[in-house]
Amino acid sequence: MVELKVRKFGNSLGVVLPKDVINRLHTKDGEPLFLIEAPDGSYRLTSYDPAFEKKMAKAEDIISRYRNTLHTLAK
Repeated sequence: MVELKVRKFGNSLGVVLPKDVINRLHTKDGEPLFLIEAPDGSYRLTSYDPAFEKKMAKAEDIISRYRNTLHTLAK
């Protein structure tokens, strides 16, 4: 467990992430992080984008349905 302190940044509140947490999240300055609410009301901070997964699932569906067409177009 890592304890974080909420601090004021201008008109907003934020937390400073320790270097080891940043390394474990595989993130860096300017990259987005996602705070995901779980069904039990808890939260999870992650660099994983759930919207991106939905887009990739749709792309994989299209690729599998049109595999032959895409193969022909790739020539």
